[in-house]
Amino acid sequence: MSVATPKAPPLPAEIEKTLRSLRLPHIRRAAPEVLATAASQRWEPSEVLRVLLEAEAKGRAEASIAIRRRRSGLPAGKTFEAWEEKASSIPVATQQALRTLEWVQRGENLCLCGPSGTGKSHFAEALGHLAIDKGKVVAWHTLESLEALLRGHRADGSVAKAVAKLIRADLVIV
Repeated sequence: MSVATPKAPPLPAEIEKTLRSLRLPHIRRAAPEVLATAASQRWEPSEVLRVLLEAEAKGRAEASIAIRRRRSGLPAGKTFEAWEEKASSIPVATQQALRTLEWVQRGENLCLCGPSGTGKSHFAEALGHLAIDKGKVVAWHTLESLEALLRGHRADGSVAKAVAKLIRADLVIV
């Protein structure tokens, strides 16, 4: 036998309106359930506030990562979860060192070279996803997309604007 938990009552309209005007969507979404739990478990007001603020912070962080991932242009969603360290021609110690992303913070370059089918693109894309997860801005381009970007901006004289966007990225993968 399972006991159905009653649905949390909606927020009063004036609180809903205030949360919308303050642009706190994650608190607005979490508040009914948190308030119902707080009432049933007799939470201190500071605990309610802490839980709601944590929900907002977590939601904003997740939304920020999703936006950076979408803007990066990373192609296929290849991450380190699907990566086989031992199957790669890149030494495992080197892979682990590159995954720390310390080289990105130092502004160093990385060039992956090797025969076709050895996982260079997968590794580069996985580094991009990892960098995004760690709060970095990433841009993924092919040579063709870089050429198209520059060609398109040359016509209206805004090449500097396109290059500035690339320079703002913490990691540019070509």
